[in-house]
Amino acid sequence: MQIPNLQKYKRYMPLMVALISGVAAVFLINVYIQQRADEARRLEELKQKNLITVVIARQDIASGTAVKENMVKEETVNKMLVQPRSATSLDRVIDKITIAPIAKGEQILLNKLTVSGLEVSLSNKIPRGKRAITIPVDNISSVGGMIRPGDHVDIVGMVPIPTMGADGKAVNQLTTMPLFQDVLVLAVGQEYTPVAGGERGERKLSPIITLALAPQEASLVAFVQEQGRIRLVLRSPEDTGVQNVPPASWDTLFRLVMPQMFAEKPTELPKPQKKVEIYRGLQKEVKILEE
Repeated sequence: MQIPNLQKYKRYMPLMVALISGVAAVFLINVYIQQRADEARRLEELKQKNLITVVIARQDIASGTAVKENMVKEETVNKMLVQPRSATSLDRVIDKITIAPIAKGEQILLNKLTVSGLEVSLSNKIPRGKRAITIPVDNISSVGGMIRPGDHVDIVGMVPIPTMGADGKAVNQLTTMPLFQDVLVLAVGQEYTPVAGGERGERKLSPIITLALAPQEASLVAFVQEQGRIRLVLRSPEDTGVQNVPPASWDTLFRLVMPQMFAEKPTELPKPQKKVEIYRGLQKEVKILEE
């Protein structure tokens, strides 16, 4: 059997190794590119699944305004950023009337809109978990009659609180305390829908205002109303924070305007007493020397 002469093929070995390595490299690169393409496609599909179209305000929209097409726009956002009751198409908001102010860039919520000319009952405007309670007000309590449906107010109660007087007798001290903050005004008198276009016009002062409160809050407001008086403090639409406000009384007033009256005086230590011990037999007697 004749053995082939391998010497003449040795010079082709580097070329064959390079060719095989090149083919393997091209194959591996194609596999890597395909994997990256598949991963990018999966990420894009996942991203598209997590996106949703919502309606955004192009400008500040006042309460009682008819929404026009140039006031809003559609925008695609992540589902995690979508607020409850957000409108998902322009036809859901165009020509609707706003019942609360909407800020520029804010998502349009369906519960802030009503149909023009459609009478909606007050019960449909009460937020979930809240109750409508009506309180009597005067010109001062209602901020000069400037409170309107859709506004937010703070409720302040003024009640007499029994305290111990300087003579040891119980007296009633008038105390003003914040009850609840950022409370929605549902209605003023029998008016619970803002006027379209935001035109308030000339109106008579209503003696009653209806507020949206939690059940326990409504009970406390009714209790304070029977014991004293209630005043409302109008809030800015941009202010939604709740602050810790202490009750106000004569004591807190004087401590604020005249803090020097309540400055603590240094405590004087008792002077040491001089004692003398006198022994008479087995009996001891102690006498204190007066200075």
